[in-house]
Amino acid sequence: MTVIVGLVHKNRVHLGADSAGVSGLQLTVRADGKAFRNGPYVMGFTTSFRMGQLLRYSFQPPPPPPNGDLHGFMVTTWTNDLRTCLKDGGWARKESEQEQAGTFLVGVLGRLFSICDDYQVAEHADGYAAVGCGDDLALGALHATDLLGMAPRVRLTAALAAADHHSAGVTGPYLFASTPKK
Repeated sequence: MTVIVGLVHKNRVHLGADSAGVSGLQLTVRADGKAFRNGPYVMGFTTSFRMGQLLRYSFQPPPPPPNGDLHGFMVTTWTNDLRTCLKDGGWARKESEQEQAGTFLVGVLGRLFSICDDYQVAEHADGYAAVGCGDDLALGALHATDLLGMAPRVRLTAALAAADHHSAGVTGPYLFASTPKK
């Protein structure tokens, strides 16, 4: 249970994450953050802290292509390297001959993607996205603030706070990460 929010602003991707670790009715505030930078990528995860640890400390994502089909690269080369990392780290699952992982946001080169548990790569036309149990609440806040000219961190904080206020699976403190400045 969690919420990860992301948005594109001035060719950079900004992510925000809550700090909830939830198991049943138990809520733990985690010090190990769910949003981070890994090379030129920024990532924020849901599903499992183990998966997030592999993304942060074990995954060595390939460099993005400087030009060309970034979405195609994410769907093929990037996801194949991700699958290998998660398998080697003992996280990937296989059920009915279908591999499954977890859900997270990835930003690179001013573009925002969701990686779904079936390794589907979604790119968001709105320029913002959210995943986790508070995603609908956060998406409403991101939509409502879209044309208000707010700074990225202010918008992300508003989205996180909306999910925090209305979802039992979301809690602060909030953590933020962004792709590198060019």
